[in-house]
Order: sequence, then C-alpha cells, then structure tokens
Amino acid sequence: MYVKIGKYTTYRGPYQIADWFKPIIGEARAYELGEWLSKTWLNNFCQWVDKKRKRKINVRVDGYDVWGADRTLALIIHPVLIKLKEHKHGYPLVDDGDVPENIRSYNAPALSKDETDSGHTDEFAESRWDWVLDEMIWAFEQHTIEDWEEQYCTGKVDFQITDDGEFVRGSNHTFEMDHEGIKKHSERMANGRRLFAKYFESLWT
Repeated sequence: MYVKIGKYTTYRGPYQIADWFKPIIGEARAYELGEWLSKTWLNNFCQWVDKKRKRKINVRVDGYDVWGADRTLALIIHPVLIKLKEHKHGYPLVDDGDVPENIRSYNAPALSKDETDSGHTDEFAESRWDWVLDEMIWAFEQHTIEDWEEQYCTGKVDFQITDDGEFVRGSNHTFEMDHEGIKKHSERMANGRRLFAKYFESLWT
C-alpha cells in the first residue's frame, strides 16, 4: 500500500490579493481594493484557477493489503485519530448514552440564562468528545496488535497423544484463558468501532 495525500488547496481571490498590499496601504484601503477587484475580471479568473487546482491524492492498494483489510485500515485509522485529537478545532454534540455517567450533560453544572441564550454547551461537552475519541483510538490500536488475546492467557500448554491417538492433558499443563476478560475486551473494541461509525461525519473537528 502507498498513500500520499497533499495539503488542501488555498483559495486566492481578490480580497487575498488585496491583503498583500495591507502593510503599504493599510487595512481599510486594502479592503476597499479587494471590493473593487471583486467586481473586475480578476474575480472570475481567480475562480477559474481555483477550480483547476486539485488536492494531490495518490493511493495504491496492493493485493496483500486486503488479506486482512481490517488490520490494514486500522494501521491508518489509528494514527489519524491520534493526530485529530492533538489538533482538533472543536467538538460535536455527543449523546449522553455513549459516555460514562459522570460526564453526561445532566451531571454538569447548570448553565446561566445568559449562557443558554448565547448557545453555550455544558461544561462536560468537550470531555464527552475526548472520551469518545479515546475509545476510538484504543479500539483501533487493538486491531493493530496481533493476537491481543494472549494477554488473557497464562500458564503452559502440555498435551500428549495416547496410543489411541487421543489428545490428553499432560502433567505440566497449566494453561488457563480468561474468557470473561476476552469478552469484555472484545466488547469494548466493538463499541469503539460503533462510535467511529456513529460519529464518522464529526471527524473534521
């Protein structure tokens, strides 16, 4: 697999061009210049150029990438989610049912009337998104780990074959598997994937 995705293109129009002269003519006159330029042929030309400029995207998927497509995708999704959390620009509304009790909206301090009227969110709103992101990150990290179930296994496997061809436990067999631990781990992974699907369109924030 090869993935290389370039930066988003930056629009340069009459107002952006006028801004180049701001240090010389000042902010007010630069704005007036932008207004004037926007009514000339330059505006149409800038729009035409912008439509021609495309974000550079080069993605090649090889046959071996789909032998375990879930793990291949996890190897990409996991670092992207980490970077998103480091550079997030906001947070979406997260349903109370998707987060622990202690950060649900009804447990947050009440907003004043002014805060409510001005569209403020409750004190835990960003914490809910951070929690959801952390669960997504954890879930996809687990998918990058081969045989994560081994952490729930202890002891040594010792089987012997009898003369009748049957497998029986040997005297040194101490192997044990924490089935309940594996179940809870798997359920948390599934919930992280569920949250990823549910809030997929919020991953721009």
